Amino acid sequence: MKNIQQAQEHFAALIEAQKKRVAAMRAEGDFIDYSKLDKLVIGVCGGDGIGPTITHEAERVLRFLLADEVAAGRVEFKEIDGLTIENRAACGKAIPDDVLAELKACHVILKGPTTTPRAGDEWPNIESANVAMRKELDLFANVRPVKVPEEGIDWTFFRENTEGAYTLGSCGFETEDGISIDFTVTTTDGTERIAKLAYDYAHRNHKKRVSIVTKANIVKETDGKFLRICQQIGAQYPDIVTDDWYIDIMTAKLVDKKRRTDFSVFVLPNLYGDIITDEAAEFQGGVGTAGSGNIGKRYAMFEAIHGSAPRMVKEGRAQYADPCSMLRASVMLLSHIGRQAQADKLERALDICMFEEKALTVTGRDTGCTCEEFGDYVMRTISAL
Repeated sequence: MKNIQQAQEHFAALIEAQKKRVAAMRAEGDFIDYSKLDKLVIGVCGGDGIGPTITHEAERVLRFLLADEVAAGRVEFKEIDGLTIENRAACGKAIPDDVLAELKACHVILKGPTTTPRAGDEWPNIESANVAMRKELDLFANVRPVKVPEEGIDWTFFRENTEGAYTLGSCGFETEDGISIDFTVTTTDGTERIAKLAYDYAHRNHKKRVSIVTKANIVKETDGKFLRICQQIGAQYPDIVTDDWYIDIMTAKLVDKKRRTDFSVFVLPNLYGDIITDEAAEFQGGVGTAGSGNIGKRYAMFEAIHGSAPRMVKEGRAQYADPCSMLRASVMLLSHIGRQAQADKLERALDICMFEEKALTVTGRDTGCTCEEFGDYVMRTISAL
């Protein structure tokens, strides 16, 4: 617990740290050009729980699709262990130093789910590995697509990744009077870059609407800044309609059959993006079917949007885990590194396997196929395209 003077010192230290982060943002160069690399290194980090199972299956499919480039030495897969909750707890860090060094030696990362301790858990109060990785590698944009053609749904969410409520989520404190305080942060530089990425995407892909989601009527300073800056960026794109919504009504409109097909591209702060993309994923078949990309200028990381499901491991069901989330993330990875033909093949195969032909189904139990069997099914389908 802190007294008022300690609280003031704590707050001052947080502000100084954010000033350094903003300075680093301003010093960034351009996005990496993957076409100019002699060798592209893909890190594969399984995480914990069912993470290693589903990540291994996605790696197997990626190796299948990139076999010629691997054989020619143009693509290398690098296995990275050490992001289990046991190892992170033993080190007392969200990402152990040696693991972080290995991650930074890669260009893109395929990452499985990781366990984040909650209050009352057996584990120490360490920061989320996801949050730490996004900060350490400056992966400022979390991009999550959701597509259900028969429902007219084609959404792409641009969730700011390095600010908002999550970036300082482990930096709060309790006062001597039993008052608990947490912090959220929004910067001009951070908001400008996520807004530009969202609008650039919309412009390049001929999307006609970008929806800004906040709670700026209540959270006036940080959400108000986010809304205002996004609107300023949007004004630079006269071909795109900009609208804005509060997070509570947006969650309702996504389930409104009359309105949800109006939406296309969303840009929103970290916490709201986390919540609403889980809701959106349900339309596609659940969070187990959804992947996401975490994009920065130097690094990119692709992952499932669901958790590590430790219960499945305890119950001996890990081999039945659904790999579709990691396979969808692999589609995004392939597209990001410029292998669009392979990305299109994998996406088409997943549509056939998940929604059309459905010769095998993953249920999470022995009532369905195993993770490996589904991976084999996907690769057979790719070969037949």
